Amino acid sequence: MELFHKAQVVRFRSHHDKYLLADEDEEAVSQDRNGSVKNARWTVEFIDNANVLRFKSCYGKYLTASNMPFLLGMTGKKVLQTLPKRLDSSLEWEPIREGFQVRLRTRYGQYLRANGGLPPWRNSITHDIPHRTATQDWVLWEVDMVEIRMQSPPTPLVLQPVKRTDSFSSEAGSKIELMSPDLGEELSNELSGSPMKAEGRIIYYNVANEKGDVEDESKGLSFTFKGSGVEELKQKLMEETALSDILVCSRNPLNGELYPIRLHLPPNKTNMHVVVVPSSWKGNPTEL
Repeated sequence: MELFHKAQVVRFRSHHDKYLLADEDEEAVSQDRNGSVKNARWTVEFIDNANVLRFKSCYGKYLTASNMPFLLGMTGKKVLQTLPKRLDSSLEWEPIREGFQVRLRTRYGQYLRANGGLPPWRNSITHDIPHRTATQDWVLWEVDMVEIRMQSPPTPLVLQPVKRTDSFSSEAGSKIELMSPDLGEELSNELSGSPMKAEGRIIYYNVANEKGDVEDESKGLSFTFKGSGVEELKQKLMEETALSDILVCSRNPLNGELYPIRLHLPPNKTNMHVVVVPSSWKGNPTEL
C-alpha cells in the first residue's frame, strides 16, 4: 500500500474524529481528539514477505491484540501496548482498504475498533467484529503520515480492497495500491507545523432523563459534526451515546425549557449545544 510504503510514522484517526493514543501507563491504548501529542505517533514496521504490519508506540511497545475480554460477557477484547520477548502474531495487523480509509485486521479475523457510547466504552479501543450496522464504521481508520520513510521497505505492501457487508464475512477483490489525493497537503502540513483544517461544527451535548433533567451539565461532551441535517445529527448522537429512540433538543436561553429540534440546524456551521432525551420525554412539543 502506497501510504504505508512511504510512511515511517503515522497517526490513526477514528470514525469519531479521535486519534489512537498510547496511554502514559505504557500499557493501555485509547482515543482522543488531540492528535498533536507524541502518544498519537505510531512507527510502522514491515514484515518480510507478509502483507501485515506492526505499529510501535512512542514508548517502544507494540500495538497488540490481546486475549483479555474488555468487559465480562462482551465479545470485544482489549488492545494493549506490549513488548513480548517473541514477536508473535498478536502484534501483526493487516490493512484492508475501503475507499481512502483502512481497517486493521488481526490474524484471527477481528478488527481494531474505536468505541463510542457511554463509559466504560467511551474512548476505549478493542478488537472485535461489529455486527450492528450502527457500529460498523467504528473499525474504519484514516491514516495521516507524520514522517516519511527515507528508505523503502524490503518488500512492497499491497492492500486488498473489501466489499462492504453487514457481517464482514465477504472480503475479496484484486490487489490494489491505495494513493490518497490529500497525501501531499497532509505531509506539507506536518512538515511545516501548520494546524489541520477544522471541518464541520462542534456539537456540545448532555444526556437527560425522561423528565428532561440533566444530572450535571458541567460534564457535557462534544464531537465534530460534518453533516448538515437534523436526522444525521440524531444518528451521530445515537452512536456517541449508544442510545436509541432519542430526541435531540435545544434549550431556550430565556426560560431554560427544552424544545425538540426537528426542522433544521443553524446555518454556517455554527457550534451547537444540545440535550439528548428519551423519545418518551413528556416535554414542550414546540419544534425548532
